[in-house]
Amino acid sequence: MRTLGLFAKFPEPGRVKTRLAESIGPVAAAELAEAMTADLLDRFRLTADRRWLGYSPATPDAERHFRQAAGPGWELWPQPEGDLGSRMHAFFATANPGPEDGAVLIGSDSPTLPEAIVAEAFTKLRDADCVLGPATDGGYYLIGCRGAPPAIFTQVNWSQPTVLSQTVERGAGSALRLAELPPWYDIDTRQDLQMLAGHLRLSQAAGGNVAAPKTAQVLERILTTMTD
Repeated sequence: MRTLGLFAKFPEPGRVKTRLAESIGPVAAAELAEAMTADLLDRFRLTADRRWLGYSPATPDAERHFRQAAGPGWELWPQPEGDLGSRMHAFFATANPGPEDGAVLIGSDSPTLPEAIVAEAFTKLRDADCVLGPATDGGYYLIGCRGAPPAIFTQVNWSQPTVLSQTVERGAGSALRLAELPPWYDIDTRQDLQMLAGHLRLSQAAGGNVAAPKTAQVLERILTTMTD
């Protein structure tokens, strides 16, 4: 069984994309988070055997929001309490009940992430215990595991640029067979917005296949406000 998980946070202003909100405001940051999640839900609606939208916090308001946002093809999975590591461990423990089951988990901060990269992650899990997609901020935008979750989700300084290196160290210490994916980028800062805008515009001008229409619509409004 192949499971794709998408972790997303309820887009409540002031409680989501807080780093980005410092420069563009909490309302705009929440609108962008909602749009990025929506584009990813649309893009990966047919990926893998099943798709879980792992939402947080596990509140009635969040459940109602994501039940409407998810649409067909996605099951809701409330993230448990705890830090990111414990929540990811819980996801893989639930998604991979058998030794040959494979699951891939992505976040909602990479709205242009291509389908081909996620497909490659599942392919690499045929031979690897764990696959990682390095993010340009020092973390990772994707992680995949086969079978029981490995002991790589503890002793990691989450939200720091050392996340990837610490995770690899944990994996090497556990003698895991690791596989890598091409680097990609997350959207966390004002500078990241310019990168995203340029990427979307270049792909459109060059006839590429990078598209995140809901994100692009909100992004253009934010950038216009920033330059006024």
